[in-house]
Amino acid sequence: MKEVILITGASSGFGALTARALAVAGHTVYASMLDTKGKNAAIVKEFSQFQKERSVDLQTIELDVTSEKSADAAVGSIVKEQGRVDVVVHNAGHMAYGPAEAFTTEQFEELYDINVLGTQRVNRAALPQLRKQKRGLLVWVGSTSTRGGTPPYLAPYFAAKAAMDSLAISYAGELSRWGIETSIVVPGAFTSGTNHFANAGKPEDTKRVAAYEDGPYKGFGESTSKALSATVPADADVSEVARAIVRIVGLPFGQRPFRVYVDPAQDGGEVVGVVADRIRAEFLRRIGLEDLLTVKSQA
Repeated sequence: MKEVILITGASSGFGALTARALAVAGHTVYASMLDTKGKNAAIVKEFSQFQKERSVDLQTIELDVTSEKSADAAVGSIVKEQGRVDVVVHNAGHMAYGPAEAFTTEQFEELYDINVLGTQRVNRAALPQLRKQKRGLLVWVGSTSTRGGTPPYLAPYFAAKAAMDSLAISYAGELSRWGIETSIVVPGAFTSGTNHFANAGKPEDTKRVAAYEDGPYKGFGESTSKALSATVPADADVSEVARAIVRIVGLPFGQRPFRVYVDPAQDGGEVVGVVADRIRAEFLRRIGLEDLLTVKSQA
């Protein structure tokens, strides 16, 4: 079935790969990103060329997840053109690397604004349409860090991803009776193949960074980064995340998995996550809300 799909943060990384893969799979894809006429104008051109060469239905659209007005405008434009939105892929996110203390409160706020509040803005823009349709799918691109090995120096990102994961779980129960499915795709560490690590934010409080670098954590940031990279197999393929999302979207309604792991580093997130999801399911059954674990068509 051909779906109308909105992907956030599609200018690079998992988002760009997923947009192309979904379009090739035959869907109508809106790859959203910031500043389509400025900073990302070259990316827009690349997508347009890909669309022409492959004869696929792939379009770019302006969407700033930190702006409610932008989210509303993007979703409104899609609905006006297509008459519906079937799938929203929450992919937009930003990473930061360094000692937690050296990040300012404002930097934490900025990361939360993108990684967590951004999903809420897009949901508030899209869910009225999905509820009207009585069918839809939210795909959340999470991180094994929410329950896995969780190495130091990535605190702002890990905390934001944990918050997003909790939000996704809550939404799953609150949307199932509307006929809206939830799938959480959980990538592990891919230290190459995307710009995720290369473009990671740095702490603004340089004096506190220096305190760590001159103290017992001298060289810690570099050595930890190398150690993390060493856990990722040389043949790890970032495209597997995109392929996982394509598989989820392509499954029949009611058969989409709640959570899918793509973790070449095997940091333990899946082991803990399976138990946590089982406990959630058992508790919902215990309090008489078992029906929230399955989605039935309301259309």
